[in-house]
Amino acid sequence: MTSLLKLAIVCVACVSGVASAQNFPGRPIRLVVPFGPGGVGDITARAVAQKMGEKMGQQVIVDNRPSAGGIVAAELVAKSEPDGYTLMLLNNTNAVSAAMFKSLPYDTLRDFAMVSTIGAFSLGVLVAPDSPVKTTKDLIALAKSNAGKMNAGTINIGTTQYLSSELFKSMAGLDYTTVPFNNTAGVITALRGGDVRVAFEFLPPVLGQLRANALRVIAVSSKTRFTPLPDVPTLHESGLPGYEVMSWNGIGVAAKTPRALIDRLNKEVHDAVNSPQVRQRFQELGVEQNLNTPEGMRKNVTEEIAKWNALIDKARIPRL
Repeated sequence: MTSLLKLAIVCVACVSGVASAQNFPGRPIRLVVPFGPGGVGDITARAVAQKMGEKMGQQVIVDNRPSAGGIVAAELVAKSEPDGYTLMLLNNTNAVSAAMFKSLPYDTLRDFAMVSTIGAFSLGVLVAPDSPVKTTKDLIALAKSNAGKMNAGTINIGTTQYLSSELFKSMAGLDYTTVPFNNTAGVITALRGGDVRVAFEFLPPVLGQLRANALRVIAVSSKTRFTPLPDVPTLHESGLPGYEVMSWNGIGVAAKTPRALIDRLNKEVHDAVNSPQVRQRFQELGVEQNLNTPEGMRKNVTEEIAKWNALIDKARIPRL
């Protein structure tokens, strides 16, 4: 094949990609969410999806596919047609899974094209409102006095929440069982019912219950205090120096999706997140806007995978 012919093929492909982006979308788009309804991932996804759909004139339908480590959702999108009609709510759990699982049916960096990050948020260490545990020191004392008997609740194995509990256990030198649930509602029900004594969960979906005194938070996982709850100390401040876990979410598509479509989706995501309605919803949830370029998001995911690999090795957390 001559160099001139190769150049002609590339030009045709570029023109075709631009044309398809201009006509996009011609049918509803699916946004696959690796969590059950009600969690922060689901809430933020629905807010962004609704606004994107309004602007593009086609529905963006949220498809909840919860599973350990988000593997089911990620495999579905990784193997989908690279045509921009199947989106993935990529998030910190995907970086955790890439580090935590010995093998996956996809490669997080190779099999996804990044579009843009959306938001960032912290986790809380939660207890029931009538729990005698008031501080991190109290929790550590309770766990030590009930070695091997205490349960902590999180959502599925391989998620940021699950690994946050395991990291806490390792850094505090504790022996307890981290019990995984399918969704946030299951975790909170178990906490209120006494099936678990503590829960590690993102703060945005439980802020309303915290403000209504239906739950209590004794510490947050970020290195700095969570703005909507300025009186709650961090775990770093509470006797576990160096403990820091922050999460993020964003949009990805199957690898080989044309760059013109990725750029179009990037613009639509940015427009949705910057809209007054979504900005207000994020503020209500305690989610910080965190928009990025496709290249910036890829750099973020790459760094997160390296970070979790290092943390898992340092804390000697068994890989799955």
